[in-house]
Amino acid sequence: MPSQKALVRRPSPRLAEGLVTHIERTDVDVDLAVEQWEAYGEALRAHGWETVEAEASDDCPDSVFVEDAVVVYRNVALIARPGAESRRGETAGVEEAVARLGCSVNWVWEPGTLEGGDVLKVGDTIYVGRGGRTNAAGIQQLRAAFEPLGARVVAVPVTRVLHLKSAVTALPDGTVVGHEPLVDTPSLFPRFLSVPEESGAHVVLLGGGKLLMAASAPKTAELYADLGHEPVLVDIGEFEKLEGCVTCLSVRLRDLYL
Repeated sequence: MPSQKALVRRPSPRLAEGLVTHIERTDVDVDLAVEQWEAYGEALRAHGWETVEAEASDDCPDSVFVEDAVVVYRNVALIARPGAESRRGETAGVEEAVARLGCSVNWVWEPGTLEGGDVLKVGDTIYVGRGGRTNAAGIQQLRAAFEPLGARVVAVPVTRVLHLKSAVTALPDGTVVGHEPLVDTPSLFPRFLSVPEESGAHVVLLGGGKLLMAASAPKTAELYADLGHEPVLVDIGEFEKLEGCVTCLSVRLRDLYL
């Protein structure tokens, strides 16, 4: 039977020191962030996902954004090489976690840089954002890892946000959703739906038409409900201060057979 697991990582006590690139820095309440992270995990578990914790990385302020450290396609985990040098210490604990889950492990090597937040999987199409954190060599190495497994890799320019998935994610039917002012080239996606709020562009597919999304996007939640989806809202306000979103806080492993 397929196993539905979500890899997560507890926030570092140094979370407030996390990087910001495209927004102004504001104060982060670390205690509140921990509460929000715990509620995020509860929401996953309530909808059929088993959460698996990677070992905490207290010296890495951004380590809670576990998605950036690895990309998983089928049973292969590609360990990232973050474009932000200060984040490269995050990957070892994630590598150990995915290996324990039975993944075959590959790595991105210098000069490649790749962060998982730049990778959007829609069926067997893998969109990869080329921008501030992911370079052409990183995309080439991802292509080499996943195309032999049946993936089609499409490079997408990213200049207006931190990562591709800061701008777009996808609904269960494959429609890519985004807040259009932040999307470089909407026409690259076969089906694109513009949403009214920036944080509404980020959804985690929970199954059964349920969409995990930020409570900060009520208009978009209403739009998704009108389209027949069931929004599941979580408050991740402290992580949004660090350019985080619902996708960043977990790595969803849908295809592992354990």
